[in-house]
Amino acid sequence: MNLSQAAQKIKVVILDVDGVLTNGSIGYGTGSDHEIKFFNVKDGSGIKMLQRAGVKVGILTGRSSMANRRRAEELKLDFIRENCLPKLPAFVELLKDLAVTAKECLYIGDDLVDWPVMKRVGISVAVADAAPELKEAAALTTHECGGRGAIREVAEWLLKEQNKWKAALDFYEF
Repeated sequence: MNLSQAAQKIKVVILDVDGVLTNGSIGYGTGSDHEIKFFNVKDGSGIKMLQRAGVKVGILTGRSSMANRRRAEELKLDFIRENCLPKLPAFVELLKDLAVTAKECLYIGDDLVDWPVMKRVGISVAVADAAPELKEAAALTTHECGGRGAIREVAEWLLKEQNKWKAALDFYEF
């Protein structure tokens, strides 16, 4: 099956957080016990486009953070799974909960910890600044870095492959 055929089957987009939804930086020392993360607005817009097109989108991450939960709530993500190390057991559980197969999922990752899940999904995507081994093994590599529009890039690609891009633009009255 080629990439275009695989794209037709995608019903769920799974995102890592640190290095994908963010640039991987974590800030401390602001007078609070909570860490600071920066999320890209264009990535958020891409997520909303996917959701309006009927694609479920959520987070599978090895870390837990109030910032993760707040962003997930703000975007009304379909799921958030934190503290998942290793990630594979949580992924298998997620498949059952969403009643989908691994081949109906697209996963976006940036580091080696993501590979056990990425090698099982229908489409694996590495962000531009991912670990070299991950970029070499992934089905796709973005032009944009994590936290800098990589998710938006993937959202546009997937919507175009699924012939849903025009409908996505229609939402904005283009």
